[in-house]
Order: sequence, then structure tokens, then C-alpha cells
Amino acid sequence: MINYFCPMCKAKLVVEDFLVLAVKSEHNEKGIIFMNPEVGNYDIKLNPDFKMEEGKSYQFYCPACHYDLTDNEKEHMVKVYMTEDDKEYEVYFSNMAGVKATYQIDKREKRAIAKGINKAMYEKYFELDDKYKEYLKI
Repeated sequence: MINYFCPMCKAKLVVEDFLVLAVKSEHNEKGIIFMNPEVGNYDIKLNPDFKMEEGKSYQFYCPACHYDLTDNEKEHMVKVYMTEDDKEYEVYFSNMAGVKATYQIDKREKRAIAKGINKAMYEKYFELDDKYKEYLKI
């Protein structure tokens, strides 16, 4: 089973097979987003009155503690933690609506899995030493 949790408060973020996050537009419009938790699956559900415009950046927050999930070192990337089969990963995805780029990082095994048609946009943030590149699954 896949589970996600907040890097700050460790709140469990999966409800009924959806990763649930709070989101805010640059115009301070707020909503809740339901995302498919499968890495590389970009299906989402939103309230019909909350629209996300393609190409626009959004801030993502933990719905429990309101921690800003934006990664300060990786522009336009959101960071959450994931567990699957007793392994823990860092998961990064683009905060830009319509951009399909997700990275699942296993720091213990020095592995990165990149998914999405726009994954090349953020590769620079996930450069590995040459000795680890053979493990990169793209």
C-alpha cells in the first residue's frame, strides 16, 4: 500500500485512494486537491469552482498543519514523503498545473525514478554521481 505523509508533522495524507493536499493560487484562491497516489499518474479531482490554469504555479500545503510543501532548493517542485512496501521515499512533483514531472527518490539505495512527459524540465535537481547513474530508471 502506498501512503504519503507531511515532511513537517508526519500527517497521513492518503484518504480513500487519493493523496489529499491543500492548494493556493497566486491570486490567493484556495482549494483541496485529490491526486492519484501512483507515481506518474496525473489524474486529479478538484471542486468544480476551483480551477487550476495550465502553466500557472500553485502553492501546496499539508492539510493538517498547513506546512508549505514547496521545496526551497528546487524551483517549482513540491516535496512529500511516501512509504511503499516498508520503504520510504522522497517524492517531488511540479507545482505548475498541467506539467507532468514526478521524481521518486530512494536515498538509501541511491535510486531515482522519473516519470511524466515533462520530466526533463527538472532533471538538473536530481543529478546523481556518475557511479549511481546506472540505477536511474527513466
